[in-house]
Amino acid sequence: MNDSTNTDGSASGQSDQKTQLHQQEGDEKKSEVESKEPTETKPGFQFPSTFAILFVLTILVAILTWIIPAGVYKLNAEGNPEPGTYHQVARNPQGVGDILLAPINGMYGLLSNPGPLLPEDNPDEGVNAGHVSVNNEGALYGSIGVALFVLVIGAFITMTMKSGAIAAGIGSVTRALQGREIFLIPVLMVLFALGGSTFGMGEETLGFYPIIIVLFLGLGYDTMTAVATIALGAGLGVTASTVNPFATGIASDAAGISISEGIVLRIVMFVVFVAIGIFFVLRYARQVKADPTRSIVADLRERHQREFLGKQAEQEELPQLTTRRKLILGVFGLAFLILIYAVIPWDDLGLPFPTLGWWFGELSALFMLAAILIGIIAGYGDQELVSTFIEGARDFLTPALIIAVARGVTVIMKNGLITDTVLNSLEGVVAGTGSVAFANLMYLVNLPMAFLIPSSSAHAALAMPILAPLADFAKLPRSIVVTAYQSASGLLNLITPTSVIIMGASAVARTGYDRWFRFVWPLLLIVLVATMLLLSLAAFGLGG
Repeated sequence: MNDSTNTDGSASGQSDQKTQLHQQEGDEKKSEVESKEPTETKPGFQFPSTFAILFVLTILVAILTWIIPAGVYKLNAEGNPEPGTYHQVARNPQGVGDILLAPINGMYGLLSNPGPLLPEDNPDEGVNAGHVSVNNEGALYGSIGVALFVLVIGAFITMTMKSGAIAAGIGSVTRALQGREIFLIPVLMVLFALGGSTFGMGEETLGFYPIIIVLFLGLGYDTMTAVATIALGAGLGVTASTVNPFATGIASDAAGISISEGIVLRIVMFVVFVAIGIFFVLRYARQVKADPTRSIVADLRERHQREFLGKQAEQEELPQLTTRRKLILGVFGLAFLILIYAVIPWDDLGLPFPTLGWWFGELSALFMLAAILIGIIAGYGDQELVSTFIEGARDFLTPALIIAVARGVTVIMKNGLITDTVLNSLEGVVAGTGSVAFANLMYLVNLPMAFLIPSSSAHAALAMPILAPLADFAKLPRSIVVTAYQSASGLLNLITPTSVIIMGASAVARTGYDRWFRFVWPLLLIVLVATMLLLSLAAFGLGG
């Protein structure tokens, strides 16, 4: 699903939302390929893991609570900071014990009820600004709700993937388009993009590469066309995540808004990005088919045909789309349709539909039920159903823990009373920008953050508590910041060399990362410009 991370230093961005099983699967494929290549000297530097980055950040932020002045804003009725009301208060520096408790508080810490925040109302306003602790009585501040949802989603996806329903659906479409191969690229890209946009499909695509590569080589295309169809389909879908729980969901929760806010803009982005991607891949595919020497892997053509087409009989065929698998796909799609309906505030839109107002608690129950129903339809017995559910949740334990650790960083800032100080320093910058400039600034700020913080979930949990309130000062909805974040994160995940998705795909296809980068960078520039244009139009319409 939608968010991939690298927790061991070898993957990034969207892989934390994926399963370790799929990571191992990708690594095994990569190792199998590399074992046939000449041994290369590996660089001594390895990019630090997401956990390492977050723990270092926790320590650094704790140190900053001893240096940065403490301060608070006055909050309005919605609990948002009011511009111009910031004032300094007594420091509350965070020590070793606070650092150790940060991930715990990040998981299930409670925020004590804040008291008045103006000096004339309460002299001890620092304490009354609200304090996060597992021993409090108050509102939930930790990310246990999000983390549990991630575990349930993991079980849901694993249950579906194990049934073979998704692979069978792709296979059915592929067989139906035989003889009309020019339609195969856009149809497959749309299917993969829907997976990326709704559940962050990433590592799940690794199993499709060998089959799609053989198919495309047989049709006269090259391996890069196959890689682009899958990787750009899913990747652009993630970039324009509509309800992806691992990107949009976590970011919306951290920003204090519903996942439905900003969904219209994200749908528009989805249509635009996928259309651009299809045009880009189709143009390249036609060139390669007309003149194979124009392929970016032309010098590897004979080798690829020998290695892939020579073993065509050995390729595992995609499963058949049986009635049982059709029912499973129906339940799979229905679960996401219910999610979309349940989080939209229909009353606020003036539409005559009941507003359910669901969030992570209800959504966890929804996908738990859907996972169980899929297991039953698949014919799993009691033991197999339970073991598959637990296996899926276990595979997604890493992203769930990353979310808590990232939330722990914001706990240190909250308890150290420096969050509002940082906001105040940024308020001056935002106050001097228009709505269009603000939206694009948020996008550009998130691009380097997406590279430095490989986990999209950690990126969201870490950045949104700081960046989202800035939208209040700019008189824009916080959904603009969420959309800017996910667009930046998705774009970087298409080229970051620490991504198990891109590196795994390049290894399976025998293309190499360097060729992938040369192939894809023009598209990424186009998507970057398109993103800034769409954000500008949305900001202009919403902020004036």
